[in-house]
Amino acid sequence: MSERLTSLIRSMPLRLALGLVVLFAAVSLISLAASYVITQRSFEQAIRENLTQDMAGFRAAPSARALAALVEAEARETDPERMILSYLAPTRRHYGNAMIARDDEGYHVVSVAQDSPRLQGRYLALTATLHGGQLTIARSWSEIEALRRVFANILVLSLLPTVLIALWGGLYLARSSARQVRVIGRTLDRLTSGDLEARVGPTRGWSADLAQIGGKIDEMAEAQESSVETLRQVSSDIAHDLKTPIQRVAVHLEDLAGRGDLGPDSRALVERASGELEGIVSVFHALLQIAQIESGSPRARFRPVDLAELCRTFFEIFEPAATESGHRLSLDVPAEGDWQVTGDRTLLGQMLANLIENALRHTPPGTAIEIGLARAGGRICLAVADDGPGVPEAERALVLRRLYRLDRSRTTPGSGLGLNMVQVIATLHDAELALSDNGPGLRVAITF
Repeated sequence: MSERLTSLIRSMPLRLALGLVVLFAAVSLISLAASYVITQRSFEQAIRENLTQDMAGFRAAPSARALAALVEAEARETDPERMILSYLAPTRRHYGNAMIARDDEGYHVVSVAQDSPRLQGRYLALTATLHGGQLTIARSWSEIEALRRVFANILVLSLLPTVLIALWGGLYLARSSARQVRVIGRTLDRLTSGDLEARVGPTRGWSADLAQIGGKIDEMAEAQESSVETLRQVSSDIAHDLKTPIQRVAVHLEDLAGRGDLGPDSRALVERASGELEGIVSVFHALLQIAQIESGSPRARFRPVDLAELCRTFFEIFEPAATESGHRLSLDVPAEGDWQVTGDRTLLGQMLANLIENALRHTPPGTAIEIGLARAGGRICLAVADDGPGVPEAERALVLRRLYRLDRSRTTPGSGLGLNMVQVIATLHDAELALSDNGPGLRVAITF
C-alpha cells in the first residue's frame, strides 16, 4: 500500500496538479495582496479627506468660545470609538468626547465618560491650533481593519476550496494514469518474461499519450511475436526437411558397416560417422520437440501429476548410472503432503531427466547430486542441486539458450539443448525456472 501511495505521489499528473495549484495560489495571493493594498490606501485617503473636511468646518468658528460650543455639540452625537473630537481651549479647559493622555507607556486615547475608560484600536488623527487652543480630530482605523478581515475571508473561502478541488482532481487523474501505467507495466513484464502474446489491449477512456504508448507496445509485441514465430517455423521446417535425408544417410552407413570387405580403418570411420549422425539426429529431434511444446499443443494432455512419485521413479532410474560414474545421487522428498501439479507427466519426467543428466554429464566423479521437493510460500518447488564447479553468474541466463554451451563443456557429449528444453517445459506449465549458486555448485529450481 505504501509503495502504491509513494508511486501515486510521485506520478506526473499529481505533480502537474500540485504545480498548477501552487502557481494558482501564488497568483491569487499576489492578486489579493495587491487589491488589499490598493483598497487600503483608498480607504486611508478617504479618511484623510474626511478629516480635512471636518477640520475645515471647525475652522469656520469665529472664536474659541464658538469653537468649544461646536465641538461639544458634535461630541455629544459622536461615538468616540468611531470618531474623536478633542479641543483644549486657551483656558486649558477640555471639550469633546475624548482626550489624549500620556503616561510611562506613551500616548493613549481616553474617553471623558465616567471612569474615563481607555479606548482601544487605532486612529488616524489631524491636529490644528485654532483660536489659541488645540483641536484634534481622529477617525477610527476599524474600517481598514475590517477590510483586512474581509480579504482574509475571501482568501479562505475562495482559495482554499479551489486548492482542495484542484488537489482532488489531480489525485483522481493520477490514480487513473497509475492504473493505465500498471497495465502497460504488467504487459511489458510479460513480454520480458517471454510471453509474446501479452497485449495492452483496449485503451478507450485512456489519456491520449498513454493510449498511444499502449498502441505502440502492442504493435511492437505483434511484430516481435511474428518474428519469433517465423524463426520457430523456419527451424521447424529445416528440421523436418533434413530429417528424411539424415535418416537415409544413417541407413547407408548401416549398409556400409555391414559389408565384409571394409578394412579396420574404414570400419572405424564408418562407426565415427554413425556416432556423429546420431548426435545430429538427437539435436533435430530435440528441436522438433521444443517447437511442438512451444506451440502449446501438449496442454490438451494435462492431468494431475504427483511430483513426489515422479522424483522417486527417476531417482531409481538414474541411481545405477550415477553410482557407475562415481557420483552420489540422493533424494530429499517428504513422505507426507500433497505434491500434485497439473501437467504432462511425460514432459515433466523429461524435464527432471534432463536436469539429472546435465548434472551427471558436467560434474566430476565424487560430486553429490540431490533431487528435492519443498514448499516455498505455498508453492511447490522441484530442485536438482550439485556441489560441482557450477555455472558463473554471468552465464546462467546464457546456458538457457538453444545450443549454447560453456567452454569447459564443449568436450563433453551433449547438444546444448538440455536446459533450454527444461525452460520450455517449465514455461508450458506456468512454472518459474531459476539457476542459483549452491555454494559450491549449481541449483536449478522449478517453482510451480
